[in-house]
Amino acid sequence: MTTSLPELTGDYVLDPAHTRIGFVARHAMVTKVRGAFHRFEGTAHLDGSEPARSTAQVVIKTESIDTGVEQRDEHLRTNDFLDAPNYPDITFRTTSVEPSSEAEYRVTGDLTIKDTTRSVAIDFEYTGNAVDPYGNLRVGLEGSLTISRKEFGVTWNAVLEGGGVLVSDKIVLEFDISAIKQN
Repeated sequence: MTTSLPELTGDYVLDPAHTRIGFVARHAMVTKVRGAFHRFEGTAHLDGSEPARSTAQVVIKTESIDTGVEQRDEHLRTNDFLDAPNYPDITFRTTSVEPSSEAEYRVTGDLTIKDTTRSVAIDFEYTGNAVDPYGNLRVGLEGSLTISRKEFGVTWNAVLEGGGVLVSDKIVLEFDISAIKQN
């Protein structure tokens, strides 16, 4: 780490080349399918002295969903799941930031998927900061949360012959963040 937390105060943008916004869902009740969104934008104002004054916004392009299987990705873009043509963005906007330890923060905010907005809390770990070879100050954060996709109007499923369903209701959202301080 090159900088103390108070010195990190400032405005940041997500670096899409070094940030991953992903998800995990249980498939056929026996395995996990992992995927990610490849197009997104995000900004944050970090206040290292008073973390509660920090804010962030993220816009994720739903059509950029990628599980590594094009047929599945096309299905996820339809009205059965994300309905990308009608709801091109998933958004998150902070409503509060609470430090839970020196390097951990609970970030609460409004998550909107399709036409449903719910308050969610994401536990983030501050993983450090560094100046890259181009002179940019970067900060790293990692976090995740579990949501019910049904609570966001994503209800399609198929019943399996032996019982259970094809796609789990619980989805884990994963955030591996690299943000660059703006001058």
